[in-house]
Amino acid sequence: MSELTFDMVHNANQLLRGIARKTDMIFASGLTQTCDLRLKPENLQKTGAFKIRGAYYKIANLSDEQRKKGVTACSAGNHAQGVALASRQFGIKATIFLPEAAPISKIEATRQYGVDICLSKGTYENAYADACDFSEKTGAVFIHPFDDVDIIAGQATVGTEIVEQFPDVDAIVVPIGGGGLVSGVAFAVKSLNPKIKVYGVQSASADSMARSFAERSFHTKEPYASSSSTFADGIAVKSPGKITSELCKKYVDDIVTVSDDEIATAILSLMEKQKLVSEGAGAVAVAAVMFDKLPLKGKKVCAVVSGGNIDVNILSRVIDRGLLKSGRLTNLSIELIDKPGQLMSVSTIIANEGANVISVHYTPGGENMDINGCFLNISMETRNHEHLEHIKKALSGEGFKLC
Repeated sequence: MSELTFDMVHNANQLLRGIARKTDMIFASGLTQTCDLRLKPENLQKTGAFKIRGAYYKIANLSDEQRKKGVTACSAGNHAQGVALASRQFGIKATIFLPEAAPISKIEATRQYGVDICLSKGTYENAYADACDFSEKTGAVFIHPFDDVDIIAGQATVGTEIVEQFPDVDAIVVPIGGGGLVSGVAFAVKSLNPKIKVYGVQSASADSMARSFAERSFHTKEPYASSSSTFADGIAVKSPGKITSELCKKYVDDIVTVSDDEIATAILSLMEKQKLVSEGAGAVAVAAVMFDKLPLKGKKVCAVVSGGNIDVNILSRVIDRGLLKSGRLTNLSIELIDKPGQLMSVSTIIANEGANVISVHYTPGGENMDINGCFLNISMETRNHEHLEHIKKALSGEGFKLC
């Protein structure tokens, strides 16, 4: 395996002209008050994610003999689409292994590029094993999703573009799955300006790189166990890469994690305030900035929105979760006596406080309540957590008991 050099990054920039979009630098008003935040919207990239950069550069460097044997890859979706598009550009046969639980939208988006799709039972790790086995049996070149210097060099072009577009940037915040993007960005950025801070962000439910970074023990024999239950499927990787781990150790300043609730809030904010659709993996950097996970106060900051291929079937649930987390959607349960006028009294208080009731559900009281007791369960739209507390205080002040 060759060593990553800045010449490789420069070559990748040249090769990717006309292939990968040079995505804009967007001023992100309203997402945070603590720093001057800009966004690098790789969700607007071809295939909807940054992955086309590394995949294309890797395949472009294959020999004629390797191209004749074709390529294979494993992916939760975004890398698959990058490899599929790059393979089509070069007229190479590609066989892509995806976990059977991958979002249907990503499976079909990959299939449209004319590649062979194989669904593996189980998780990403099963798809990885199947792709490696296929490579050994057929001679097809395995295109690793992150732990390959050519892949990393291609992803590093995101970093060179950021420095070119935002030359006085103080800090860059990057999502992490296996580490191909963050290690490439950090390498490129530190090569150009060592003073720029580069931070990585993972989901708290799939935090292998964050833990290995904190412990400084990168090449353990057993992979870190992880539930990988996050809806940010694009970064749900159980074990960090060996190459990416070493690069992170050398060039990344810190790695933090965010919860699924925080990710959902970031997705909602990007939709409402920036008109950008991000997938879970793509929004983790924005979530870290919004929830003050990093020392960014007063700094000029760029957050990379790495992808936008969210499964529309879960989008409404993500939006609801974001509304709940931000205090804009809430459920109240009120214990009261079942008699005429109670609902009107509660509704009047809520209306006077400027909230909007969207559903009401009545439940008879239990065995530990008065025989005429009941519960009133109310769902309502509020402005924020402070507004919700005002409503609760107003209800309690009128003698209503909140559960």
